[in-house]
Amino acid sequence: MLEEYGIKQIRLDLPFRLNHVNCFIAEGEDGWKVIDAGLHNKETADRWDQELAGKKVTDILVTHYHPDHFGYVGAMQEKTGARVSMTKIDADAGINAWQESFIRDLARNYSLAGIPGEIANDMTTNTNEFVSRVTPYPKVNHNFQEGEIILIGKYEYEVIFTPGHSDGLITFYNKEKNMLLSTDHILPKITPNISYWFHGDPNPLATYLASLEKIKKLDVDFVVPSHGQPFYGANDRIDEIKTHHDHRLEQTLELISGGSTVYDACQRLFPKKLTTHEMRFAIGETLSHLEFLRYKGECRRDIKDGTYWYEVG
Repeated sequence: MLEEYGIKQIRLDLPFRLNHVNCFIAEGEDGWKVIDAGLHNKETADRWDQELAGKKVTDILVTHYHPDHFGYVGAMQEKTGARVSMTKIDADAGINAWQESFIRDLARNYSLAGIPGEIANDMTTNTNEFVSRVTPYPKVNHNFQEGEIILIGKYEYEVIFTPGHSDGLITFYNKEKNMLLSTDHILPKITPNISYWFHGDPNPLATYLASLEKIKKLDVDFVVPSHGQPFYGANDRIDEIKTHHDHRLEQTLELISGGSTVYDACQRLFPKKLTTHEMRFAIGETLSHLEFLRYKGECRRDIKDGTYWYEVG
């Protein structure tokens, strides 16, 4: 399906319930461009060695700093000497998010969220375990600019900033074919995780919804995501995602009608048994919905017994 664009999809396995990430390669005049690189682990390294054998890699385009996209970039750069491009905000986040000082702060933040000590310790340990999966860090040679034009395969693409899933996430838009490399901004079956991580954008859900509207104006025909299969009709999917968040906001408001910690609200929003890794994302998403409601004036946040306490009013 992507051959007509001069792009090849590289599906890499992930050791999570979301079990894969789609990365891409495209041949240019001087060599190959790689879009995202997966986690840094042996399976990823072996796969890339196979895919890139005999190829000169000139550029690695990084859509955002999350480990399944950014993790192997530094190691790939060391092997290939390629130029790395990503937004300044996510280049900084990609280095800062796994620093010892940031991980130390997690314990305090998880306490504010009302997470029981043992679970909080497991979540902090889980974060720390990602350090080896995102290092060595790359040297970022170029920071993407909004509206920048990049040749990927046979067509030119416009860099569009679509923050929300991460503060510096980008998508690539091919105006000639009305096609979008949507990265993690729009996915076909699941909604992208929109989390507040106790740092960065204080209201990421509002930012994400604004980014959806930005893409909706393009009325994109063909969407190629970083998880799942390509699909047609971006605006229909955008409407579904917005409806999902409207429903979750209504649920969240109802759950905190008598007051709630972040952890208790999370338990009710995500009643299924979660792994430690999944709990991190569930807490972040719960917090992003609570903060959206707070900034909208539909709830308030106080400190009660050393934890955040959200209630309607």
